[in-house]
Amino acid sequence: MSKVSPLVDGLIESIQCLPGVGPKSAQRMVLHLLEREREGGKILSEALRLALDSVGQCQKCRIFSEDNLCSICKNEKRDKEVICVVESVADVFAIEQSNQFRGRYFILHGHLSPIDDIGPEQLGLNQLFLLVRSGEISEMILATNSTLEGEATAHFIYDALKDVENLDLTKLAQGVPLGGELEYVDRGTIMHAFSGRVNLKETI
Repeated sequence: MSKVSPLVDGLIESIQCLPGVGPKSAQRMVLHLLEREREGGKILSEALRLALDSVGQCQKCRIFSEDNLCSICKNEKRDKEVICVVESVADVFAIEQSNQFRGRYFILHGHLSPIDDIGPEQLGLNQLFLLVRSGEISEMILATNSTLEGEATAHFIYDALKDVENLDLTKLAQGVPLGGELEYVDRGTIMHAFSGRVNLKETI
């Protein structure tokens, strides 16, 4: 710490809660705000306060939203019968940038991890299973990451729903590398993955 100002030191320490931001990066950001961007810092502070106070989760898909239903779930032009299951909101951003998918989403906010006490309840799987078994969904795309945990989560969901009639269970296929995370995959690769998805009921 700088040992110059407790407020400056506190701000530097607070910014380190962000992923990938260490002491040096935090110090550089704080000094930039104080030296050149005080007005920008005030705008950032207010926007952050509003978001943390007002943003919750969409009641249907669990994406971040200040309303009960997000703009995607409220969009009548989206295909209500097709749902894409992803691990994070960052995955939704990556898929939307590809302009390849016009259905809706369900965000798990993680993957199954017994060692971290993350089970079906924490991922909202009961809510997902109820939605699928309601008969509203004709296709569910499992777009979890191609990691060991992501594959295990996809397999758990498949096992729970494979008996549902008139439901196509598909999975992203071409281009997504084994061990890769969806949010870091480029737009073209995601487009190929969606167009080449496979029906799990026919392959397992």
